[in-house]
Amino acid sequence: MSTHPSSAPETVLRSAGLRVTRPRLAVLRALASAPHSAADAVLTAVRTEAEVSTQAVYDVLNTLTSHGVVRRFQPAGSVARYELRAGDDHHHLVCRGCGAVTDVDCSVGAAPCLDPVAAGTPVPGFVVDEAEVTFWGLCQDCGARTSEA
Repeated sequence: MSTHPSSAPETVLRSAGLRVTRPRLAVLRALASAPHSAADAVLTAVRTEAEVSTQAVYDVLNTLTSHGVVRRFQPAGSVARYELRAGDDHHHLVCRGCGAVTDVDCSVGAAPCLDPVAAGTPVPGFVVDEAEVTFWGLCQDCGARTSEA
């Protein structure tokens, strides 16, 4: 299922076959406000509008992820992050300086973007359904700070 961040949260939940609940709506709103959030940031945002347990937020994130509503990704050396842009095999730019994450579309061809090749030969019998690429470097602000130093 491909989720678009601007879709109405109720519609997104119903399309995934999920009941519309206050905690689920709060999590979706938190991720719409701050894409690429870690679970603790989602929890903090959700608690500004409702009294919800830590476990409830983690359960909602797991349910939304397993139903394809939310995408979970974990850049190396970082905590897992969550976003609403799910199911389209986009990739991420991660700044080594400030940790900012930016979405980038599929780098080559159609989703899932990459064909697994070992030693120049396609891997027999391996069917790819998702590819995850993380580009690392410095964002414009961190790059400017580095060059000023």
